[in-house]
Amino acid sequence: MSHLKNVEARILQCLQNKFLARYVSLPNQNKIWTVTVSPELRERTPLVMVHGFGGGVGLWILNMDSLSARRTLHTFDLLGFGRSSRPTFPRDPEGAEDEFVTSIETWRETMGIPSMILLGHSLGGFLATSYSIKYPERVKHLILVDPWGFPLRPTDPSEIRAPPTWFKAVASVLGRSNPLAVLRVAGPWGPGLVQRFRPDFKRKFADFFEDDTISEYIYHCNAQNPSGETAFKAMMESFGWARRPMLERIHLIRKDVPITMIYGANTWIDTSTGKKVKMQRPDSYVRDMEIEGASHHVYADQPHIFNAVVEEICDSVD
Repeated sequence: MSHLKNVEARILQCLQNKFLARYVSLPNQNKIWTVTVSPELRERTPLVMVHGFGGGVGLWILNMDSLSARRTLHTFDLLGFGRSSRPTFPRDPEGAEDEFVTSIETWRETMGIPSMILLGHSLGGFLATSYSIKYPERVKHLILVDPWGFPLRPTDPSEIRAPPTWFKAVASVLGRSNPLAVLRVAGPWGPGLVQRFRPDFKRKFADFFEDDTISEYIYHCNAQNPSGETAFKAMMESFGWARRPMLERIHLIRKDVPITMIYGANTWIDTSTGKKVKMQRPDSYVRDMEIEGASHHVYADQPHIFNAVVEEICDSVD
């Protein structure tokens, strides 16, 4: 954990705006590692950003200053990921999902945030949607960035979009292990392994870091006890698909909660989901859009365009 703390500190020192980084203790003794940027801007609804699988607060570094220019921004490491507590999750998909969602709501209560603009990327988008079904009164606008776990798994194999090459390589090494077990086995070679499988991450953050800071960060986020990772494994079948697909449930979000879905034009996620969500919610605001030149990590592939889009959504709220 000390390695993660040190590499994260190198990332956060790039922030220009005032920020506060600390543990938020939940009543059940779990702790959620939280970074709040521009805490003094209390006039507007805060933006809360939820990272994806295997990520953490540091991956938002290209977005934090821009998105906190006019309002408070909160980011946190999901329970079981990054620097947050790593409890034992229920082994069933519904129980694991509920544990994540309850931890987000308890975090919100403890933070004293009455309502928020809620943004989630990938797994974070899935969990933000699940949260909005349960606590719609807390969500002023739901922003889903390349969300994982929406479509139903096709019965026709020809309809299944191929996962990225790096994932197939990792999956072939792993078989039935936890998704990131190979990193933990790699030990000190782990950061090099991240760099080998995901050289694109270094390029994405090259404006801030010329060295392997981001590869080290991703490695140390995932080199610990696989808690959230085990929960994710319980919720998924063959990585691309959720056992409880969100398309079957998104109509349960209250009609007055507006939703914007942002995809990378080159993502491996099924972008037709946006159109399907519109069909499921005919009487609600649903906008879907694609950002050119971006893949799954839209926020890092095209940060300036992404930040402008999210700022525009936030300004529409207040």
